[in-house]
Amino acid sequence: MGYLKYVKQLWKKPKQNLGTQVWKNFLIKLRTEPTLVKLEHPTRPDRARALGYKAKQGITVIRSRVTRGGRKRPKPAHGRKASKYGRFITVYKSDQWIAEEHAVRTHPNCEVLSSYWVAQDGRYKWFEVILIDKIMAAKYPDYKWIASPANRGRVYRGLTGAGRKSRGLVR
Repeated sequence: MGYLKYVKQLWKKPKQNLGTQVWKNFLIKLRTEPTLVKLEHPTRPDRARALGYKAKQGITVIRSRVTRGGRKRPKPAHGRKASKYGRFITVYKSDQWIAEEHAVRTHPNCEVLSSYWVAQDGRYKWFEVILIDKIMAAKYPDYKWIASPANRGRVYRGLTGAGRKSRGLVR
């Protein structure tokens, strides 16, 4: 068995397999970091490789933090009844999809290849997003398809793995 199979087994139950103290320290480290962090290497190399990551120039991994929980509108002004006015919003995007959009907004020259879960606690979820530079993608035969104009803004149209169109959740 290659080492990536062992890494995959570790990440099935990370808290138990890595040890409670190691997992707590990892979460503490993640909480102290900013919302978006550019990484040198993926935290989960097995998952990144399965989704198409290769250690090449122009391919970047970004760790994105998303707030967990539902969304709530502000309280209505001018005396309207809250019972007639829904305040809790059901967001039709997954947390993973939102994390992908956050990463692309800060890197407008890149497109999302895919993303995967890294960790979560009571307040946040962390995902790692694999981004490819559009100009560099044209040079690699494996990623040439992502440089075409038809794939521009694919994360906003729900065409990535986290998007609802590919998962059959269109309303």
